[in-house]
Amino acid sequence: MTRSRSIGNVPGDLVATYYEQRAEAGLIITEGTSPSPNGLGYTRIPGIFSEEQTKAWKKVTDKVHNKGSKIFVQLMHTGRIGHELNLPKGAKVLGPSAILAKGQMWTDTDGMKDHPTPQEMTKAEIKSTLEEFVTASKNAIQAGFDGVELHAANGYLLEQFLHPSSNQRTDEYGGSIENRIRFVVEVASAVSAAIGKEKTAIRLSPYGAFNDLFPFPETHEEYSLLAEKLNQIGIVYIHLVDHSSMGAPTVEPETVQNIRNAFKGTLILSGGYDVERAEKDLSSGLADLVAFGKPFLANPDLVTRFQKNIALASFDQTTLYTPGEKGYSDYTFAS
Repeated sequence: MTRSRSIGNVPGDLVATYYEQRAEAGLIITEGTSPSPNGLGYTRIPGIFSEEQTKAWKKVTDKVHNKGSKIFVQLMHTGRIGHELNLPKGAKVLGPSAILAKGQMWTDTDGMKDHPTPQEMTKAEIKSTLEEFVTASKNAIQAGFDGVELHAANGYLLEQFLHPSSNQRTDEYGGSIENRIRFVVEVASAVSAAIGKEKTAIRLSPYGAFNDLFPFPETHEEYSLLAEKLNQIGIVYIHLVDHSSMGAPTVEPETVQNIRNAFKGTLILSGGYDVERAEKDLSSGLADLVAFGKPFLANPDLVTRFQKNIALASFDQTTLYTPGEKGYSDYTFAS
């Protein structure tokens, strides 16, 4: 989950401490981390496209591994979600089409600003962005990560290509379902070839309602086909997110089952889970793993609390994205 503590887009010692504290988890998936200067839409989010960033992440992975956990980096290119004031000099707000996303973005220099209309990506920019994902994935392995999770959910660039309201291209990357999924499939394939399919994963949010993207009539068909293509590539897992706890429709059970049937790798489910619901979906075989996000924010020892039936602490909403340790690394352990 985005926490906006990486000053200068470089994860520092505070970030390393934060992940080390939560290394009771069997697998940590990091906050969204940009593969490109163009993908730094939020203020103070980390990247993994420079040597400095890569070296900084090595401190994080070392601390997590020393605690016995695995860690994947989540590669998130924000695409049209962001603002130029959050980007480095020369970077651009890009999207599959020049279609404005409703909403605003916080900037440290000028407060809340409306999202700008993105520049429609040229084919050359699509190719170079794919190459940025590949380079970032190689950097991740160099930094000691056990793998990468491609963030194709929550309304960011990869999902923007999947969605007909944000992708109205007339070339091979837009129009039909097959064309809209093309870029995501190409990125997953290229990253798998670069670092290994066993180290490549993806996050999807069908029926999500986030960053001005909403369910569309072909949602079921599109994600069913995408799961088939990802299975052919052989990536290690699909992380399927249900946004119903945030007011979106529940992911259709038929869609989850279709993805389950089409994809032979590991299926992770997440979104508003408690222990009881997690155990139910694991026991039924619907999920292989269940991920927890918000409960881990104020409960670095979440696994221990689950095991010992200890009440969970609540996180401070006002410090989710503020710099510093308050509401970040200062939550206490129950023990």
